[in-house]
Amino acid sequence: MAPAKSLQLAFLLVATLAGATGAAAQTACEKPVYLTVDTGHMGVAPLFADVLKRQNVRVTFFAAAERTQTDGNSLDDHWAAWWKARAAEGNEFASHTYDHVYWRGDEKSVEPRFQVRPSMGALAGRQFTWTAAQYCENITKASDRLASVTGKKPLPLFRAPGGKTSPKLLAAAKACGYAHVGWSPAGFLGDELPSETYSNEKLLAQALDRIRPGDILLAHLGIWSRKDPWAPADLEPLIVGLKEKGFCFQTLRQHPDYKAWIAAHS
Repeated sequence: MAPAKSLQLAFLLVATLAGATGAAAQTACEKPVYLTVDTGHMGVAPLFADVLKRQNVRVTFFAAAERTQTDGNSLDDHWAAWWKARAAEGNEFASHTYDHVYWRGDEKSVEPRFQVRPSMGALAGRQFTWTAAQYCENITKASDRLASVTGKKPLPLFRAPGGKTSPKLLAAAKACGYAHVGWSPAGFLGDELPSETYSNEKLLAQALDRIRPGDILLAHLGIWSRKDPWAPADLEPLIVGLKEKGFCFQTLRQHPDYKAWIAAHS
């Protein structure tokens, strides 16, 4: 082989190796954050999805059958194609309890029993006492529906509405295969707060200032009570701003606190 040809091949090899090393460095996530998204009225869902695709960000969705602006619920057939598209993009899914069931208290009983109040569905607004099995059934109902509409098995995780739990409730959920996921203090993005006193500008500045590596962030697919919607107004600026500060986005499948649990229960 001619010396010039050998030199050219050697240069190409070095360039290829350097490119591979650079790509690996770019994909390494040294400052991860975990954006989680709960269901809501779904009015911002299409725009939310557009931002995630444009920014190449994967999130973990926690879904309940919540009332929507399309006169149905967020897990009905109207939204099935939307959920399936999010699965195809590599997002993850988990239960938010099917009827968006709030824990209200523990019963004083030998077997775990809980005072609960669904905020959605036929029994919305009424308070009941449920056994651990009944609570687990409602977690599983949302998970099963997600599996049906996405074609992807949800993570063995759940988020209690409002983040309201007790040690007994968490133990009961774990016994039926679900670990609970809350959110970090700085990860509360404020989209449930009144826009009259918490403007999008204020919430964005606060998040960019306070979020730290490892934080679990919380947003929603539409909040009925907020007059000036947080998403998509703050969503893309937040993602861009965090990327500029060296943060990268991962799903809860990659979270160090949940990786082992997911591997053992998937």
